[in-house]
Amino acid sequence: MKKTNACRILDKHKIEYEVIEYEVDESDLSALHVAEVSGINIKQIFKTLVCIDEKNQPLVACIPGDDELDLKALAKVANRKKCVMIPQKDLLKLTGYIRGGCSPFGMKKLYPTFLHVSASEQEFICVSAGIRGAQIKLSPKALVQILQAKQENLIF
Repeated sequence: MKKTNACRILDKHKIEYEVIEYEVDESDLSALHVAEVSGINIKQIFKTLVCIDEKNQPLVACIPGDDELDLKALAKVANRKKCVMIPQKDLLKLTGYIRGGCSPFGMKKLYPTFLHVSASEQEFICVSAGIRGAQIKLSPKALVQILQAKQENLIF
């Protein structure tokens, strides 16, 4: 696998990480599938979800792969009136990434990022490396540090 933007950012910050490659199933891009084929605990695989607020400003949420984002909770912690998931067709234009390969690292801009509080209970978490078929395994502290992420309760 060639280095992704996400990997280059971690290298630049001298962050320790490991890339875990897995078999992609185009019909199932879920975090549950990633957990199944990689053997990593689903609570350590964090999916990256991109939302927009009432002013069309992006917000990024990283939550455990088997949980559902609470949009009201995200809006509240971000001091917004409301937020909604961005339409899938807008993901590439906004982030530079496609569904199933959206990393919180290396988006077109550094958007306000929120990491679910459960990440701090984990020795490591995995997020997309920025392409389908690759996850980055790193410490949750490293994600918080680089993305200036706020740790909040973002799930139901």
